[in-house]
Amino acid sequence: MNPGKFNKRITLQCPKSVRDDEGIVTEEWTDVATVWAAVEPLRGREYFAAAAVNQENTVRFRMRYRRGVTARMRLLYDNRVFDIKSVIDVNERHQEMLLMCQEVNGLGSQDGSSGDGTTA
Repeated sequence: MNPGKFNKRITLQCPKSVRDDEGIVTEEWTDVATVWAAVEPLRGREYFAAAAVNQENTVRFRMRYRRGVTARMRLLYDNRVFDIKSVIDVNERHQEMLLMCQEVNGLGSQDGSSGDGTTA
């Protein structure tokens, strides 16, 4: 493992149910950790496979293994939001993991609000 390749900062987030003053339960995103990662564009066959199912904005993030990362989470990178679609433990050695992610379009801010008071 070459630690120098992890040169981008990403923030992992998980959903959390919150009850407001009126008793209405909403889902908010809570920061779990900010870690170093590598951003790897899809190439060749992977790119065309993603494009075939209209997921052209699929990005692969490589990071050190971290217990508890799941496909229910999302990540923030470069003021963009990505849903985690798949988590892969590289060679099942608990050293590195790949996060196959799809960019979420139309979000106005990092907290998931659209800027008009509603939540996406």
